[in-house]
Amino acid sequence: MSASLPDAPLQEFEAKIKDLPTTTEVERLVVQRIGQNIFRERLIDYWQCRCPLTGITDKALLRASHIVPWKDCTSNAERLDVHNGLLLSALWDAAFDRGLVTFEDAGKPLFSPALSETGLSALHWQSPLQLTEKHRKKLAWHRQNLFISAAK
Repeated sequence: MSASLPDAPLQEFEAKIKDLPTTTEVERLVVQRIGQNIFRERLIDYWQCRCPLTGITDKALLRASHIVPWKDCTSNAERLDVHNGLLLSALWDAAFDRGLVTFEDAGKPLFSPALSETGLSALHWQSPLQLTEKHRKKLAWHRQNLFISAAK
């Protein structure tokens, strides 16, 4: 295991910004996802404010996870469809979003061989997801397009 020198991150940062304004903040024009908050609230309603895998009910730890990502949706209707979403705890959301986990049609998790043993052991779950046919269709897309099925 290696350790960084205390001033190494600052030196790296300074090298990267030497041609930028001399501040740690910048103003940006941002395209905001209109409707993301509506999608989240509808998922909270649909999944009864509970991660269906872990049982976590703390809203601060729950994420509105798109099955087919926002950028890959073909319409606003698909982006806001609750059947294109899962309400997952933050750790499950991160793994799902990065293709390290997906779900079978029966709702059981499929874990990527690219997922570390430590990551795998941290992903506790109680029971499979209860999925509709619409969820299954979206998850088939997720398995084909995002899931990392081979170790890297």
